[in-house]
Amino acid sequence: MTKSSIPLAERLRPATLNALAGQLHLTGKGSILRTAIENGKVPSMILWGPPGVGKTTIANIIAQTLQVPFYTLSAINSGVKDVREVIEMAKTQPNAILFIDEIHRFNKGQQDALLGAVENGTIILIGATTENPSFEVNSALLSRCQVYVLKPLEEIALIDLLNHAIETDDILRAKKIELKETAALIKISGGDARKLLNLLELVTETLADPICITDEIVMQIAQQRIAIYDKSGEQHYDIISALIKSIRGSDPNGAVYWLARMIEGGEDVKFIARRLLILASEDIGNANPNALLLANATFDAVNKIGYPESRIILSQCVTYLASSAKSNASYMAINEAISAVQKQGDLQVPLHIRNAPTQLMKKLNYGKDYTYSHNYENNFTPQEYLPDELKGTAFYKPGNNPREQELQKYLKTLWKEKYGY
Repeated sequence: MTKSSIPLAERLRPATLNALAGQLHLTGKGSILRTAIENGKVPSMILWGPPGVGKTTIANIIAQTLQVPFYTLSAINSGVKDVREVIEMAKTQPNAILFIDEIHRFNKGQQDALLGAVENGTIILIGATTENPSFEVNSALLSRCQVYVLKPLEEIALIDLLNHAIETDDILRAKKIELKETAALIKISGGDARKLLNLLELVTETLADPICITDEIVMQIAQQRIAIYDKSGEQHYDIISALIKSIRGSDPNGAVYWLARMIEGGEDVKFIARRLLILASEDIGNANPNALLLANATFDAVNKIGYPESRIILSQCVTYLASSAKSNASYMAINEAISAVQKQGDLQVPLHIRNAPTQLMKKLNYGKDYTYSHNYENNFTPQEYLPDELKGTAFYKPGNNPREQELQKYLKTLWKEKYGY
């Protein structure tokens, strides 16, 4: 392989912590990870952060610094058999490191295959993930690893990286390059160093010497050659925000357009489905309880199907949620209840609704005067369920939509004027 055929981002991959862009909270002098590396004893770890911020590079630097065997697997195309083969080899190689890229894509069985080897120290596991490990890595494996959070690179670090590439890379140094403007490069990269360098390389390969890099030129080339959607940068959050707000605003057309933008950008289906699941409760709730059921079914279905077919399932869910009646009453209710807990502290549970499993508790009036609702007409009898300090507080205020208005009428027949229904 000739040097020119190696991507710029790979040619410039740092070999030491000092050369790594950003992440000083982990790799700066005196930081916890740097200290562990310098002491020659690193724990199994999960590196969690957006794409292109140094997860793979850090794993490589650790292996090179410690001079230990280094095995790499990708969760996309590796299975339990591959994991077990590495573990067998590592049994004769002390301190061997197994790096698993996109470890969140491993299923439970694949993750479980790592447990014993991590626990007994046969391997040092370094897993890289763009997803919250609390959701995507099973608790047994997670408890055996340290989690280090990597941050998107800031603008100053990205500009330094651009200048470093132009000044030090043999291929770029041979060209006459003027970096006149950087805003477009920074915006499109979204804090992803690899994407930034790939775009710089694309621009310098497209233009003839002498090369003057401006925002306008970068945008023209980017629009022609790459999809301007970044799964980790600012636009990622802008577009998911546009999708959520279009659904909340009951516009299925706007919603499905922003969904299409995410799909074309290669967004993880689980990320989209998870946000729809939250929205179904936060923005629709009891105005249409079926919304939560459909969103949950969508989450399950797209995980089984994947792209490209899952786009149809996502579209069905998005257009249904956008076309549904809306209510944030449940969302507001729990927020107000949590606020009351934080302000009032641990208020006493009224005696009559406490559990009384022992004679002593009964003598102390636990459960005394509690009335069993099902023994009464319409399965209801009025009694107090809130602490004395919160009597009459209405946390749940049904929304102004047909379903919740029915709920409000029903609650009013039960509670009369107590909660203002």
